[in-house]
Amino acid sequence: IETHPFQPFIPKGIKYLIIGSFPGKGQTEKTISKTDWFYGAKRNTFWKIMEEVYQTELSTTSSKQKLFTSVKMGIADIILKAVRKENTNSDSNLEIVEYNDKAIKEILNTNKIETIFFTSRFVEKIFKRFFPDVVNTIVLPSPSPRYARMTLKEKVTVYKKHLPKL
Repeated sequence: IETHPFQPFIPKGIKYLIIGSFPGKGQTEKTISKTDWFYGAKRNTFWKIMEEVYQTELSTTSSKQKLFTSVKMGIADIILKAVRKENTNSDSNLEIVEYNDKAIKEILNTNKIETIFFTSRFVEKIFKRFFPDVVNTIVLPSPSPRYARMTLKEKVTVYKKHLPKL
């Protein structure tokens, strides 16, 4: 059983929340370095997208947290514990042992969230099972390399359209 290595990052006064699924295998099995954080799998393009959207270098956890704090955005994942059926980072490969619904419920209850962003339809589906009445949500294109229907540039355009401005 792999356990999520990161706590949700919830700066004071957030208005936005990004919810993903679960970290890649490399992140759950090793000691976390200063550059490891959410979406730290080498092939995941989340931080490349965010660098383009916000025109800033995001090479350390500190720089990523500073950006999230400045745009009043938190980040969490919907899965707390999982077993991989095969040796891949694909969400479809995960056998979910425990959801992160308690932490997300706490975030929703203690913050005035205007919009929740999901990094895939998979995440949205799980979230809606626990929080069916939450309607202020947007599904962003998955930053996973497996989601190849869109180019990186197209993904950046969609993220820019929906994410809060600096």
